[in-house]
Amino acid sequence: MSDFTIQIIDKLLLLPGLLIGLSAHEFAHAYVAFKLGDDSQRFQGRLTLNPLKHIDPVGFLLLMLLGYGWAKPVMVNSRGFKNLRRDDTLVSIAGPIANLILAVIFTILMGLTFFIITKTGGYNQTTEIIMKILERALLINLVLMVFNLIPLPPLDGHHILGNIVGTPLWNFYYKYADILRIALMFVIILGGTRYIISPIVGSIYNFLINMMQNILFMIM
Repeated sequence: MSDFTIQIIDKLLLLPGLLIGLSAHEFAHAYVAFKLGDDSQRFQGRLTLNPLKHIDPVGFLLLMLLGYGWAKPVMVNSRGFKNLRRDDTLVSIAGPIANLILAVIFTILMGLTFFIITKTGGYNQTTEIIMKILERALLINLVLMVFNLIPLPPLDGHHILGNIVGTPLWNFYYKYADILRIALMFVIILGGTRYIISPIVGSIYNFLINMMQNILFMIM
């Protein structure tokens, strides 16, 4: 099997987790915004888990080919919020929390799949592919969570930190927003973000896998 074929297979195995992760992330933003008073989400068609409503074709293609890209951002109308600072924070953190929940779910599914395979002796090529899809879905959701918590515009983390710190930091973001966006883009292109997020993703991944293994050890 050629290296190119292996890369194609790897991308295909990544596809389900990526589609689910991006869709759930953007849906969570829209749903929380809607619940907090932003009626525009209903008319924008973002109150759905349908990937077609959340995927940006160019951004998704770049994600699959180069490993970095974007989904279609949820446009929030904050005029309906009762407490702007609190509600904006809740909307911003909803996406990463959705990815964390999915990561836990995929960990559980990995454990259940391993349990069934062990009890039935059903390890084969199909179950191997299922395990690889689940593992990649777990990892991509952790990456989406941690990456989006980086406190630089336009990522969710800059809204969260800005609302915590207050006006001085918001003034800094507004003043240097374009520079910060360009800097983030170059860091991503040069692969610098992996040094920021990989240790965090690895730690959370190991924690979830260890928890799964400990539970399996107790019940098997």
